Amino acid sequence: MTTPLVKYSRILQDGAWIDPTDFETISMALREDRLAWAHLDGKHPDAAEWVSAELDYLDLQAREALLDVDTRPRIKVVQDGVILILRGINDNDGEDPEDMASIRIYADEHRIVTVARKRIMAIERMEAAMDAGHGPQSAGDFLVVLIEDLVGHIAEFQAELDAVAEDLELKVVSEKGRELRHDVAALRLQVIAARRYVGPQRDALRSFADMTVSFMDPETRREIDEEAQKMTRIAEDMDELRDQAVVLREELSGQLSDQVNKNTFVLSVLSAIFLPLGFITGLFGVNVGGMPGVNSPIAFWLLSVLCLGLFAFPLLGLWIFRLMNRKPR
Repeated sequence: MTTPLVKYSRILQDGAWIDPTDFETISMALREDRLAWAHLDGKHPDAAEWVSAELDYLDLQAREALLDVDTRPRIKVVQDGVILILRGINDNDGEDPEDMASIRIYADEHRIVTVARKRIMAIERMEAAMDAGHGPQSAGDFLVVLIEDLVGHIAEFQAELDAVAEDLELKVVSEKGRELRHDVAALRLQVIAARRYVGPQRDALRSFADMTVSFMDPETRREIDEEAQKMTRIAEDMDELRDQAVVLREELSGQLSDQVNKNTFVLSVLSAIFLPLGFITGLFGVNVGGMPGVNSPIAFWLLSVLCLGLFAFPLLGLWIFRLMNRKPR
């Protein structure tokens, strides 16, 4: 059953997930002692009313957590279940993947309710697995499969950022990166945006793995702990990527500074050559009486030799300077 409010819903019956035929069926299943799942569109205007009516056995704070607009990953035990808020890579068209989409989950032994304000590919893959006949067989398994999907997709995104950083580093080190300042800045912003949620999600999964919840057996907790370890490695890699982006930016700034210094040096040499020449030629070019050498047939050649000397002297000094500072091979 699919409605604008309840996007997906399934009921576990005899080992298979069946699609309820109407809204009342899933509402009843969520109150019975059989495993049922409903996924809600958190942006729907009736979402708050549905949560209040169908999950009235939860306290107000728990119901509000399922509908919060701005959330951070966290875990909270509620009666016999848990409220789990996680983040996943944003796969929606026209949006940045590092702007992670949130998913809010309530789960206990007999019911699972997920709420999202954006499209979550992990939820769609979960529904496809159920329809294919190999969906999870318990609430704990459901959470493990969902968490594995979210964490795996984050790891893929982090690997893509790693590849981008390595490519940028090669270009920068080979001094082909003068035009890469924008790309380095974009990488750093992506890492910062993703890291904002990776750390809290790692902490939430660690806490979840350490909790004793009635419907979570030791094997399920071990699997969640493994995902928490993966999130820890992702967080550490994100920190390294952030530092790498800073180093790349500093390297680019150093290359730019070196280029500016070289250009300034060239301009200084040109000024040292042409300023005296301009002064001499300007001085001897004034049209006033008393100019020396006006009546001498060799005055022009003497002036030319003087200008040539003024031109050659700075070049000779530059050559000597470079010779003295040349590194031995």
